[in-house]
Amino acid sequence: MADLPCPCGRTDARARPLTYAQCCGRYLDDFGATPAPDAESLMRSRYTAFVRQRADYLLATWHESKRPSRVSFDAGVRWLGLEVRARRLVDETHAEVEFVARQRDATGRASRLVERSRFVREDGRWFYVDGDHG
Repeated sequence: MADLPCPCGRTDARARPLTYAQCCGRYLDDFGATPAPDAESLMRSRYTAFVRQRADYLLATWHESKRPSRVSFDAGVRWLGLEVRARRLVDETHAEVEFVARQRDATGRASRLVERSRFVREDGRWFYVDGDHG
């Protein structure tokens, strides 16, 4: 799995897909030691956590002020891809990332989640706060 393309779709300078190990795997598999370095990387790793149904990572990277008590996953959902539309560093501790995530439910119906997510950095780590769906 570590050698497969990362679900988040990030590519290198030559537009080659990064592997899971090169990309989000280092954050998901070693969260305590390797935090995402910026809001976009955190958002991408959270998308990957949804693909891999890693509720532990999603909860750990959700800001405590908005963190739910648990995360559940819809049975049969297939995540189809992620597009980052915009990223903006508001100041040293706040950032926004706008993205589109595509999915297909168990019945085969496709949908898109469009969100402008807000992030905050505390103690050197970025956390997802919340987002506006568009």
